[in-house]
Amino acid sequence: MEINVITLFPQMVQQTLSYGVIGKAIESGVLKLNCFNPRDFAENKHGRVDDKPFGGGAGMVMMYDPLLRTLEHIATRGQTGSVVFLSPQGGKLEQRQCNDWANMAQITLVCGRYEGVDQRFIDQHVDIEISIGDYVISGGEMAACVVIDAVARQLQGVLGSEESAETDSFMNGMLGYPQYTRSELLGQSGVPPVLLSGHHEAIQKWRDAQSLEITKRRRPDLLEGTSES
Repeated sequence: MEINVITLFPQMVQQTLSYGVIGKAIESGVLKLNCFNPRDFAENKHGRVDDKPFGGGAGMVMMYDPLLRTLEHIATRGQTGSVVFLSPQGGKLEQRQCNDWANMAQITLVCGRYEGVDQRFIDQHVDIEISIGDYVISGGEMAACVVIDAVARQLQGVLGSEESAETDSFMNGMLGYPQYTRSELLGQSGVPPVLLSGHHEAIQKWRDAQSLEITKRRRPDLLEGTSES
């Protein structure tokens, strides 16, 4: 899979994603990450990409022209795929959306900065706006890294076990079950006996029940409209 990122801070994205399983996926070629800086496509003396908003107001706005030229440059290299703008005004990022993107050959993420992006670029060239939560951060770079991590872990060969992604929270519409492992300090105290039984069917039933109970308690909204509610 190929993910393009339009960002004023390419190194922020590249360095953040250079660790762990995502970093290994990039090194192995399972995931191809391309970062493009709109400053490289600004046709002015100082590489300016922002200007004051029409109508006045605080802050600056990212300009249409450099963003369009960046997107056009990406298109000359191949397909852009879905163009996604990371924005507080966007719809909430959900697992099913990440799963859909993981089945695509390419997507392009646009990272906003300052007070926002010229609305004409969004209206004419963005396929979907996505928010990672009801709060504001300094730019779209960290949000893009969240999206890339969530998408990449669904790609075959990224995780050590394919089952790891399949049993993640939200994959089946519910939160994950509790996990326990070896402790020299605690031994096996506090570990539910069923997990030590070796009875795989009983273990799975316990995990399913725990997942349902935790979801009911912490995120009942995930169960709305289902038979479990």
